Amino acid sequence: MYTLKTEHSFDAAHFLYGYEGKCSNIHGHRWRVVAEVSSDELETTGQNRGMYVDFGDLKKDLKEIVDYLDHCLIIETGSLKETTLKALQDENFRIIQFAFRPTAENMAKYFYDKMIGRGYRVKQITVYETPNNAASYTQD
Repeated sequence: MYTLKTEHSFDAAHFLYGYEGKCSNIHGHRWRVVAEVSSDELETTGQNRGMYVDFGDLKKDLKEIVDYLDHCLIIETGSLKETTLKALQDENFRIIQFAFRPTAENMAKYFYDKMIGRGYRVKQITVYETPNNAASYTQD
């Protein structure tokens, strides 16, 4: 099995609705996303002979997915009062709403699904909220 790994980072804020503790407040992270993709076989012809995928393409695809979330507020749908949400939107704050709580675990699954959607055989996605704290998602 061949495994390729690349990573990209983004800066974004979030909070955990219904959580009792510091993370219930809006706070930011430098999120680091590490993608591992794998294949049993390599290309046998053409420019990518001897490769699973060109690293340039892999990096570009992950960067596009990650950059969508750069410098925004990530929230769970329904976690803010409508008046609060509207006030933030009226101030032109960039808010991305997800149907899930934006934990590191759920964000790892989000990036996993996005890379699968780009046609990759994803082995694992790891999302770091801090340099020392990460969550990974893999499908057996």
